[in-house]
Amino acid sequence: MGQATIIPQLLINGILFGTMYGIAAIGLSVIFGNMRIIFLAHGSVIIFFAYICYWLLHLLGIDPYLSLTIVIPLSLLVGAALYYGVFKEAATLENKNVSLLIAVGIMYLLENIMLVLWGPNPKTVVTAYTSWVFRPMGLNISFTPLIALLFATLATMAVFLFLKRARAGIAVRATSEDAVATTLMGINPNWVNAVAFAIGIGLAGVAGVSIGTVYSFDPVFGLTFCLKGLIALALGGIGNIFGALFGGIILGVIESFASFYIGSGWTDAISFGVFLLVLIFMPQGLFGSKGAIETAQVGEGLSPTSLLKSSVPVGATREHRSIYAKYMNKYMNIIIIALLIIAFATLPFYINVDTSYLGYYLFMVFIFIIV
Repeated sequence: MGQATIIPQLLINGILFGTMYGIAAIGLSVIFGNMRIIFLAHGSVIIFFAYICYWLLHLLGIDPYLSLTIVIPLSLLVGAALYYGVFKEAATLENKNVSLLIAVGIMYLLENIMLVLWGPNPKTVVTAYTSWVFRPMGLNISFTPLIALLFATLATMAVFLFLKRARAGIAVRATSEDAVATTLMGINPNWVNAVAFAIGIGLAGVAGVSIGTVYSFDPVFGLTFCLKGLIALALGGIGNIFGALFGGIILGVIESFASFYIGSGWTDAISFGVFLLVLIFMPQGLFGSKGAIETAQVGEGLSPTSLLKSSVPVGATREHRSIYAKYMNKYMNIIIIALLIIAFATLPFYINVDTSYLGYYLFMVFIFIIV
């Protein structure tokens, strides 16, 4: 590879592989937008559908991308079943830590189920076109990541049009902005949450097929993708479907250049560092709006059930929550900056980043900020 093609090649690699982060972020965005929970099991669900794709290919000989005709309806049904079977009651609670703990439980349950069914060894979905490579102008463009980019774009467009044009999609958007008002207008919040959750898991199905054709995967690979999806969501901005996709692409480009110029062992540390910097200086993300953040902060203590039980006027509650959120954000920024300085102050003392506890340390900081 010549010097003139290094930067374009790194850029192409980042875009192609960042697409996987983006499609995971879109599913997380849809779920978080309605239920205000961080669905940490999203990555494990993605890998589960990658295994389903692997099974369909090896047992029935169905091409991975043709298997989407089976995987997408199956994932939509799984999403609706998960909501009604597990999250329906937890979604009405003001304390979202319950839903977060349920998601963690689902993550470990799925990981162990996949270990039993498919074993701990990595699997790869290999097809006749896996090795295809296009070489325009001296660049190497693999076929499978290119197809994954195409399907990610199509999935993003489909979700965008659904939320923009379909009546069910409009109800999902309205509920994500003000669940109390939509409930008072007669919209069933359980039905809307089930639709949003089904869409999120449906996107996990598409992501699973795409990831299965590009990466080798094992049962515990999902947590990595969930974390990268959350970083992409923070980069793109909450409530912006295309922003989530572009956030994943930006993260992929950052990792591509960091891996080449700094070293692959530093990739995760840089990704988490970018995430923390975005939270500090641009909490609304690159493509999000401040209104989405303020809505999430102000409406966090309100729910359709709590409104009926509360004797405090809604306006007074919103004003109180807004003042409290601003007060807490002032000190949370100081805490985040302190953690960021401490984390990166330890970097020069570790040469072999892969075997040090630095990655785990940054992961704990990452989880702390989320919770």
